[in-house]
Amino acid sequence: MRYLIAGSTGFLGTRLTERLTVLGHDVTRLVRRPPGSGEVRWDPYTAPLGHEVVEDHDVVVNLAGSPTLGNPHSKKWAKTLKDSRVTTTRVLAEAIAQSSSKPVFLAGNAVAIYGDHGDEPITEATHPRSDTLLAGVTRAWQAATQPARHAGGRVCILRTSPVYDRRGQPLGALRLQFTAGLGGRLGNGRQYVPMMSTRDWVDAVIHVAETDSVSGPVNLSCERVPTNAQLTSELARQVHRPAFLHVPAPAIRVAAGPMAPEALGSVRVVPQVLLDSGFTFSDPDVSAVLREGLSPSR
Repeated sequence: MRYLIAGSTGFLGTRLTERLTVLGHDVTRLVRRPPGSGEVRWDPYTAPLGHEVVEDHDVVVNLAGSPTLGNPHSKKWAKTLKDSRVTTTRVLAEAIAQSSSKPVFLAGNAVAIYGDHGDEPITEATHPRSDTLLAGVTRAWQAATQPARHAGGRVCILRTSPVYDRRGQPLGALRLQFTAGLGGRLGNGRQYVPMMSTRDWVDAVIHVAETDSVSGPVNLSCERVPTNAQLTSELARQVHRPAFLHVPAPAIRVAAGPMAPEALGSVRVVPQVLLDSGFTFSDPDVSAVLREGLSPSR
């Protein structure tokens, strides 16, 4: 298959591109610098993308967006966080809508759209109920796919959980923190924390692209989501350090500001669409996800 990928130089984009290449797929990267081999230049902030660019591809993937790590108290950071995702998604969706081939659109998104649901299992059919900063971003992000959907294209919204890998965040920072003996639960620790391994995320995205029956929102998360206390205990066990510290919820609310709900909210995600479509997880629970993510071979 022929893939067109925006955001191919980011952590997940790099892993996806590597895997697709190994499997023998053709990959074209959208870049904002002078293009090299296998690349096409675009500037989504100043000009539309010609429909002829997407015509030659079977799948368009958007993983572009500014880093989620930043100053949560900065309005400029929050605006960039939103605009970088919405603009790139809209430009790609419009190009797909104008094309005759209507390639599949895999649009990046996040499980933050759901908000705090306590112990309630959250499938793709669950109604989002959150007014947090990230929830607002994810709603606008998803809405930007409308041109492709209205034109009859198959659109899959990749509602991604944090991917745990020592080469990236959040596990890169957590590994150092816990190894130094500074690990501990956040708040009461009872909140569910969605997560996924890199290899399962990559394999799931390819599975979605190749499964014609899948469209709409797709939860990308491990099968059995842990609580923060379970994550804390298992990570401490795997790095062979105690984790006795505790960060009180009020301190998190002050420090993280509008991002605090992402640390304290409970999001018990169920990857129902993946399971129903026959996807098999390599790392179904917190123990497996951390073991894979901490592997020195990564």
